[in-house]
Amino acid sequence: MSGTTGSIPQANPGAGYRALQMEIDAAVARVLQSGWYILGQEVRAFEAEFATWLGTAAAVSCGNGTDALAIALRALGVGPGASVVTVSHTAVATVAAIEMVGATPVLIDIEPDYYTMDPRELAEVLAHPPAGVPPIRAVIPVHLYGQPAALPPIIAACRQYGVPVIEDCAQAHGATLDGAKAGTFAEIATFSFYPTKNLGALGDGGMLATANPKLGTDIAALRQYGWRTHYVSDAVGVNSRLDELQAAILRVKLAHLDVQNARRRSIAAAYAGALDGKSLAPAVRAGAGHVFHLYVLRSQERASLQARLREAGIGTGIHYAMPVHLQPAYRGRIALGPACCRATEIAAGQVLSLPMYPELTDGQVAHICDVLQAI
Repeated sequence: MSGTTGSIPQANPGAGYRALQMEIDAAVARVLQSGWYILGQEVRAFEAEFATWLGTAAAVSCGNGTDALAIALRALGVGPGASVVTVSHTAVATVAAIEMVGATPVLIDIEPDYYTMDPRELAEVLAHPPAGVPPIRAVIPVHLYGQPAALPPIIAACRQYGVPVIEDCAQAHGATLDGAKAGTFAEIATFSFYPTKNLGALGDGGMLATANPKLGTDIAALRQYGWRTHYVSDAVGVNSRLDELQAAILRVKLAHLDVQNARRRSIAAAYAGALDGKSLAPAVRAGAGHVFHLYVLRSQERASLQARLREAGIGTGIHYAMPVHLQPAYRGRIALGPACCRATEIAAGQVLSLPMYPELTDGQVAHICDVLQAI
């Protein structure tokens, strides 16, 4: 994340803590007094509550969202000798997770209006993979900024070729598509609880969700050394556990998530009203229930717009300033789809994130709207 800060910061996780401070402090004290700090009753309760909230059979927590993606790939048998298709317009964690398991990333372009995976290019890549890459064994669409990717055509293309789908829901807690929650469409979904997320811990955390109970059992073993019986590894697993403190905090925050998402939508509606008639505002996909993890403007004059907002005391961020395929660690060694990520590169030079979190006051929102109307 890059950006500026002002009297109204672009993100403010501390405000999220203060808004629920009494409940969070009580939850932390409960864990400290319990004497049990790893994979105890708080984790079990949070997993059950999250599965119920999402509407799926199994939810298994882990250390962070990157690990969640890597564990999902392991659970599907994806590793060395396999390729995984995802997008370049994402947090680098998505691609890092693919390489963590020894698989080969293949990066394709986005739909310019929605910043998510282009299903037409995906179908083309599945039919004609880039030369020299291993067989494609998984696809990871990223639900970006709080808006779901075009899942029906993505999943249909993958079914045609027998390729499983992993939904990256790190920025889409509570988002919907045609009334169904993001995270309930594919074989596995992963979530991040990084502090700035719609459902954020006060540290790191992640979750995997699946409608397949057996797959959920496999995932639970993989996140702790492959253990099904204590100290006996039936599979090669990892150590990626959500601790009891974070689980207790997330239980508190989950109970408020739907109300907080509604507040995000209200703030987004105010911004959209202030931007009426301007081309800066984000597009919302037909049938999508956007939860506005980020409110992302688009401007060919981004630097001057960012400076103007800074002068008005409004912090901004850029998500993301450099596509993964152009970053030094990946440049020149990652296979790309036929579009060569052209739309991704254009977007990276134009996107700008406004302040967006439920604790923004009405006065702060009004000030931001006044500035937007004057642009």
